[in-house]
Amino acid sequence: MDNLLGLLRVRVQKGINLAVRDTASSDPYVVLTMGQQKLKTRAVKNNCNPEWNDELTLSISDLNVPITLTVYDRDTLTIDDKMGDAEIDIKPYAESLKMGLENLPNGCAVKKVQPSRTNCLSDESCCVWNNGKIVQDMCLRLRNVECGEVVLQIEWIDLPGRKAFSNES
Repeated sequence: MDNLLGLLRVRVQKGINLAVRDTASSDPYVVLTMGQQKLKTRAVKNNCNPEWNDELTLSISDLNVPITLTVYDRDTLTIDDKMGDAEIDIKPYAESLKMGLENLPNGCAVKKVQPSRTNCLSDESCCVWNNGKIVQDMCLRLRNVECGEVVLQIEWIDLPGRKAFSNES
């Protein structure tokens, strides 16, 4: 607990054009994995464009530990089918938190992250000042599957008495 930097709230918003794994559709859900932590959203029945709007919270003690997002199709009688995966890169987001910004107008873009071979972004992603916090919206292209994207938002939560990204650290 001493090495805990803070919490990362991941709002898993929706899936876009996810792969069909049942007869005509899928029953998708998302699993976030980071080190020993494993969190999952609810499954949405018969929908390749599901809206989850689920909030999952990870404990962050090392910014270098990758966060893996995997989409599965829930099956009743057999093992759940994998529908692709992506990695959430929080390093650009952490860099924007380290800037120690305050009192910016809502909606002010602090940092822009472009899609590249080293990230799973399908589109430009911005770290934005919103109601006194920096949030990052991202659309991740799923790997190891024929199609599909997942839209999510990340937000840092400081722990009481700890400022992981203050100017002094």
